[in-house]
Amino acid sequence: MARFRLVVSDFLVSFLWVWSGSILRYLAYGILGLGMHPIALMIKGSFAVVYVYCFSWLGKATRGGSYNPLIVLCYGISGNFSGFLFTVCGRIPAQVIGSIIGVWLTNTTSAAAAHGPHLNVDVHRGALIEGLLTFFIVLVSLGLKKVPKSSSMKRWISSISKVIFHILASDMTGGIMNPATAFAWAYAQGKHLTREHLCVYWLAPMEGTLLGVWTCNLFDRPQKHRMHCRKETRIKSE
Repeated sequence: MARFRLVVSDFLVSFLWVWSGSILRYLAYGILGLGMHPIALMIKGSFAVVYVYCFSWLGKATRGGSYNPLIVLCYGISGNFSGFLFTVCGRIPAQVIGSIIGVWLTNTTSAAAAHGPHLNVDVHRGALIEGLLTFFIVLVSLGLKKVPKSSSMKRWISSISKVIFHILASDMTGGIMNPATAFAWAYAQGKHLTREHLCVYWLAPMEGTLLGVWTCNLFDRPQKHRMHCRKETRIKSE
């Protein structure tokens, strides 16, 4: 039952992420008429941070609901095989379907707000950008999990870092770092099986996720070894 609830939460959160994000982005760029002025960028960035933070809070409220397959995948890889299968066969498909419905609703009700990511560089450079940004996002996410700070502070740090990485790549790949959202927009345009979509928005982020998890585990092993040695020393002294 808990896993079913988690799949439903992933579906709903992914749907809301795509649909509400499209509407809010349209309001910011269209109605408010904000351009590339530094002050305008700060205002848009501030709204984006609050928006991402709200979805981080929503994830906690739904007991783990997520809109990004890469985040659930990095935790799935770090866990047991059963959890990994549940992530790949249950959670990620739910996120993809939720995102597709979110794009469909946007196209149906607010066509002017329907703008997905666009690749403005070559495939290899785009794949490198998305892969590197995903790698750093995974490092931040897994690193914050081990830091003894309040949950609210962790969510703010994570939200700010995601917005910064998005802004850095927005003019090149869209800075999406989310295969489910990218697939939904590509599916609506009939481009979901193209080489650029698969390489840039699926393969590269997946590789970045694997590398990020491996890097975190690499640095985590010496710490676990030291803790184990201290525990053995304490037991022997007693």
